[in-house]
Amino acid sequence: MKYIITGSLGNVSLPVTKNLAAAGHDVTVISSNPDKKAEIEALGAHAAIGSATDQEFVTRTFRDAEVAYLMIPSSFALTDYKGFQLKVADAYLHALQGSQIKHIVVLSSLGAHLREGAGPIDALGYLEEKLLQIPGLNLNFLRPSYFFSNLFSLGGLIQQAGIAGNNFGDTDEKLVLTHTDHIAEVATEQLLNLFTGHHITNIANDERHPSEIATILGKAIGKENTPWVTFSDEDAYQGMLGAGLNESFASLYVEMGQALRSGKMQEEYWKNRPVPGSYKLEDFAREFAGAFGQH
Repeated sequence: MKYIITGSLGNVSLPVTKNLAAAGHDVTVISSNPDKKAEIEALGAHAAIGSATDQEFVTRTFRDAEVAYLMIPSSFALTDYKGFQLKVADAYLHALQGSQIKHIVVLSSLGAHLREGAGPIDALGYLEEKLLQIPGLNLNFLRPSYFFSNLFSLGGLIQQAGIAGNNFGDTDEKLVLTHTDHIAEVATEQLLNLFTGHHITNIANDERHPSEIATILGKAIGKENTPWVTFSDEDAYQGMLGAGLNESFASLYVEMGQALRSGKMQEEYWKNRPVPGSYKLEDFAREFAGAFGQH
């Protein structure tokens, strides 16, 4: 089978590429970074170097493929991330119209069912909705939850202020957490065992209340009894700007926090809880400790 992998050699795309190539498939990886060409080819895959926003390039790359793994890349250097996301989504949609691709696995997210009001997830909802309008496609929307890696952003706050927090976490609802390795496992399984019809696959590793997350991560770096503090939207926004995020990303993440706080973002997850992956918060705490100088 001829596969297209988007997302260059990121945390999910890299293991997926390795797995598909090892299974003997013809794999093409789209990357905007020319320096990735040799690394991609060393995996036994073809490198297609170009921007995912370039409709002509994407259409040409998709033309002879049969299966695609679609994800929207991210870069904190982008000053209009939402605009970039929609441009990539539209490039994918345009390219599919002239391709042989009939099976698509999409890296979406919990909250995509809302279609709007979930910050950076809105564009994933847009991509889902538009794909559903193309006849003849077999679709699987992978909806992982809050990435463990997002919790690294709490490190400086815990070290310097002795607290952890965000603009959510003041309800009884637990935060659902996912590791990218588990996403890659599920994505590989879906790509190798081709499905028919339209599917939604929720993905998670752990479910923990933010107060418990604060306690465990604080202890991991020598800050016992670290409390979770729920910030106002404005304080969260200013804190993210102070940490170096630009206004585009800070605004989107505040909106995502609002969706979490309201309970809307994870509401579909609680109705359809998946079998969790084996990696847990305690495993991440060891990585967290290593990243912040505790060994």
